[in-house]
Amino acid sequence: MAEIFDTLLLLALPASGKSEVRNFLTNKDPELFHMGETIQLDDYPYVHIQLVIDEELKAMGEPRIYHHEDDAGGRNGPFIDAYDWCALIELLNEDYHEILVGKAENPKNAAIRLFERLDAASVRVGGEAKIAALSAKVRAQLEEKLEAEARELFDDKIKNVLKSREGKTIVIEFSRGGPVGVRPLPEYYGYAASLPCLSDELLKRAAILYIWVTPEESRRKNRDRARPGEDKSILFHGTPESVMLQDYGSDDMLELMDASDRENMLKIEKDGRTYYIPVGRFDNRRDLTTFARKDPSEWKKEEIEALDNGIRDVALKLWDVYKANH
Repeated sequence: MAEIFDTLLLLALPASGKSEVRNFLTNKDPELFHMGETIQLDDYPYVHIQLVIDEELKAMGEPRIYHHEDDAGGRNGPFIDAYDWCALIELLNEDYHEILVGKAENPKNAAIRLFERLDAASVRVGGEAKIAALSAKVRAQLEEKLEAEARELFDDKIKNVLKSREGKTIVIEFSRGGPVGVRPLPEYYGYAASLPCLSDELLKRAAILYIWVTPEESRRKNRDRARPGEDKSILFHGTPESVMLQDYGSDDMLELMDASDRENMLKIEKDGRTYYIPVGRFDNRRDLTTFARKDPSEWKKEEIEALDNGIRDVALKLWDVYKANH
């Protein structure tokens, strides 16, 4: 049996290089990094759906329910309710479970089912069923407007569920942070809040590859990557500056690593249980990854070698810790 990570959490601030690293690895021999062919999960598709819901509500003259307005005229401001950070993790838990059991739901009415999932995830983390609280007329209009996008989301989930997971690595990608200069982070913010929301079955199988950049560099790369009309793109969507400052203005991962009582492992306490998750840090402060947004035919040899050497070194050390604990 190939020696590969079962589940890898790919974590970093926005635009730090997560998607570029994943794109790079899919164009290399993944087993060199102790990875198999990847099955990809990301919370951004759910964020995108939330943004579309807010836009449709605004068009109806109704208040937004997920994100504030952006004073600078961007698509959205920060979350209205911080518990939505953990609700997104609940949705990822469901998607992950479908992959493990090998069966994805295929609802007749995709928008209705997606709205049920969004509300249920919010309630499980102590929030409100926001869509159910809307009037029947507004819900019906949202269902009609969102059906096509909701169907696409469920179709993508179905494609992720394979007949066999043998030789595959599940890669789960998300970003967390908090307001600039605020410590301790408010409730629900940062990795300290979101990681304990991950399911037990996920935490038992996971390792963490953390891509380290400064918040200032994250904001610069976010501005550089944004392309008009690419709001659904993992590689090219831009995050409004107000969100970058309020939701991603700081990062608590290094603090969590320093606070752990086991080297190269993150300590996560959940419902009276303690998990130690192997963690590796890839230093991308010199920006070794931006080139990987391009078509592989445009990659330069020196760029490939620099990223390959950096990622491989971290992956091999991370694998040693992972193997010793699984």
